[in-house]
Amino acid sequence: MRNWLVLLCPCVLGAALHLWLRLRSAPPARAPGAGAADSQAFFHQWKSSHYDVVVGVLSARSNRELRDAIRNTWLKHSLRHPALSQRVLVKFIIGARGCDVPVEDREDPYSCRLLNISNPVLNQEIEAFSLSEEGSSGLSEARVVSVSFRVLHPIVITSLGVFYEASDEGFQRNITVKLYQAEQEEALFTARFSPPSCGVQVNKLWYKPVEQFILPEAGEGALPHEFMEGVEGVAGGFIYTIQEGDALLRSLHSRPQRLADHIRSLHEEDALLTEESSVHGDIVFVDVVDTYRNVPAKLLNFYRWTVETTSFSLLLKTDDDCYIDLEAVFKRISQKNLDGPNVWWGNFRLNWAVDRTGKWQELEYPSPAYPAFACGSGYVISRDIVNWLASNSGRLKTYQGEDVSMGIWMAAIGPRRYQEPQNLPAPPAKRHCDTDLPLSALNLLKWPQESTYNSKRRRKTKTH
Repeated sequence: MRNWLVLLCPCVLGAALHLWLRLRSAPPARAPGAGAADSQAFFHQWKSSHYDVVVGVLSARSNRELRDAIRNTWLKHSLRHPALSQRVLVKFIIGARGCDVPVEDREDPYSCRLLNISNPVLNQEIEAFSLSEEGSSGLSEARVVSVSFRVLHPIVITSLGVFYEASDEGFQRNITVKLYQAEQEEALFTARFSPPSCGVQVNKLWYKPVEQFILPEAGEGALPHEFMEGVEGVAGGFIYTIQEGDALLRSLHSRPQRLADHIRSLHEEDALLTEESSVHGDIVFVDVVDTYRNVPAKLLNFYRWTVETTSFSLLLKTDDDCYIDLEAVFKRISQKNLDGPNVWWGNFRLNWAVDRTGKWQELEYPSPAYPAFACGSGYVISRDIVNWLASNSGRLKTYQGEDVSMGIWMAAIGPRRYQEPQNLPAPPAKRHCDTDLPLSALNLLKWPQESTYNSKRRRKTKTH
């Protein structure tokens, strides 16, 4: 027996020494110049323990103050609570890359598309549209033609036009051309063409002057053309001049310097995020450019990360301007028996109209109304739903917002929806953010009165 002990002791000591060295080893070194996305190396890549709830907090790269407010309130309470600290895992979801286009040079503040303006023609009238021979021939059977457009820099409309294959006798019918702002029902102005009043022909289009009207930057418009049956061919157009042309030229000339300054600020932001992640260890950097339009992709990437790295039962998605009462979360889960499969718990909007303009513009979802989607400050889904989203993340189409995208995705699998009927208690500043929709969320999500959260317009609420 003594001989066996002599043989076993060196093995036990060696195994203990190996384990001690592994525990003391530092995280792998980062390559020089690595960005915030490389902080992912600090996260465990194995499922070390099981959590009842994983909380994913959508956060923009620049929202450090909001993240710190959470760390100093409900997240601190969770980490210090003997039971909650073992049952809950909280992670901030941040895009690994910032948009490399300065805000001033983007088409809109919600995407990362460059405002593509070069060599503008100043101090003269410009035709907005032109028709080729092939294009004009396809209009002969049309009854109503609508031309939609976006304004990327202020312009002044001077004339409205219509394409008409007039014979030698001129116009044979009356034609009305109207210009609308897309979000309004009444026309901004109208031009009427008739046999005795045809207007002036320029490059196949007939134009009539209108009262000059400035369409502002980022405005949206449409030219629906209403006319009587029997017209041989019709389409629309307008003539415009560029407003504030000198300011546009100055902006274009200063773009290279602005881009250089912006890239430098992105590097500084990467460094700050890397430091924040290493200090707190609560950030998941997902492989997307961090813009509002990419929030649905942020979520899908987080779902995949969660499934690959964590053992859990439920996932709660929320935003970085929300306060979570985790004890109330678990109490409600127990009351509603939400620990089973195929669960989606939230405050749902039904038959919500699809916006075709503005911040929540959706042009690719064809239905006039969205499927049911959870609005407000958060929702809870079961692990099997997260698994489905993660496994299909490469095939799921993303739409303008993460809430409506989630509703469209869930319509494919029909989860059991659990409606949370009560609204979120909000401080006075928040109650006035959106007059047409009360701020609704899980009633267990609440605002701390002492917090320094920014007042932001919600609903349709996401601003990350």
